[in-house]
Amino acid sequence: MYTLFTIIHVLACIIMILVVLLQAGKGANMGAAFGGSSQTVFGSSGAGTFLGKMTATVAIVFMITSLALTYSVSRKGSSLFERSAAPITKQAVPAAPAQNAAIPAPAPPAPVNK
Repeated sequence: MYTLFTIIHVLACIIMILVVLLQAGKGANMGAAFGGSSQTVFGSSGAGTFLGKMTATVAIVFMITSLALTYSVSRKGSSLFERSAAPITKQAVPAAPAQNAAIPAPAPPAPVNK
């Protein structure tokens, strides 16, 4: 399910970039006011509404997939670093010396030759 949301999310990103780049800017109609021809594919006002609706739809899909991916990652509860780390094992605790064991005497200091 995570992979499906990721694929849809990436496709929505690419489509949104393309749709936004296809839209004309605010000053694009200024050339038509001075006798220039309008070169729109969908008619004079159809392109704005079609691309506007498509942008809104893709933006909604993008937000939904973003929330779904965020929710699915937060439910896992562990990061990539924690999953890749070696498992922690318990180390053996050394046994305490017996109570009646004789403590060895320290070695006498070595004689100093002068």
